[in-house]
Amino acid sequence: MSEIKIISEQKCFGGVQGFYSHQSKACNGEMKFGVFVPPAAKDGPVPVLTYLAGLTCTEETFVIKAGAQRMASELGLMLVTPDTSPRNQNIAGEDKDWDFGTGAGFYLDATEEPWAKAYNMQTYVVEELRRVLEESFPADLLRHGIFGHSMGGHGALTLHLKHPNIYKSASAFAPLSAPMSGPWGQNALSRYLGADKNSWKNYDSSYLIKHQPSKALLLVDQGLADQFLQGELFPHMLEEAAKSSGQKLTLRRHEGYDHSYYFIQTFMEDHLRHHAKAL
Repeated sequence: MSEIKIISEQKCFGGVQGFYSHQSKACNGEMKFGVFVPPAAKDGPVPVLTYLAGLTCTEETFVIKAGAQRMASELGLMLVTPDTSPRNQNIAGEDKDWDFGTGAGFYLDATEEPWAKAYNMQTYVVEELRRVLEESFPADLLRHGIFGHSMGGHGALTLHLKHPNIYKSASAFAPLSAPMSGPWGQNALSRYLGADKNSWKNYDSSYLIKHQPSKALLLVDQGLADQFLQGELFPHMLEEAAKSSGQKLTLRRHEGYDHSYYFIQTFMEDHLRHHAKAL
């Protein structure tokens, strides 16, 4: 059993917003995460929605900025927010760049040293964190969805496509839709996984949608004033892949919205209702 430490717990919209930590084998040390338990959990286990945050974020970012707890309370959804990477690994260069290393785990399992010893966020999210939820929270893991923003949108889509029996629903805000094609993704994938681009395909949403689509309806929102739209995000590639494979995809483009949490707040209710309906 994974022993968790309570960092803090506060009442919130009739439920409890907590922050916790535990020891992770996959990430070689202490990992922190947040959980919002809705009031419906008093009557039994509730559906779970895991949110993966973007570059530089922590387990607190979504909880503080997204304004999700009110609607999650109403819909009876548990919200889970892991950190975005291992921390304090004493790896040379770990804290040098904002888009690689600390705060930039890319929700993959690294194969290149020295990153492979700790940067295994895929295993952490899919296996370890789920085990903690099963053991310590009123979580109905047969009804589990996943969503995220930017790097976390990439993570949510890829983890759903690779594990559709675990994550029954998925959505994303401004995801890195084709990380093999943009500087952030190329930098991270090459350094975490090595030079062989065949190994990158397993972490590219557009590739996965084209070659192994899921039965779920994917919801993706993209702001047209997003400063990273042209150089990093490539939602059109997600759209083209979905058309090719028959993947059900609702891709919504919004005039005037950027990459920020103001954008995420605006459409949060739609995403929570999307998952509640599916779960």
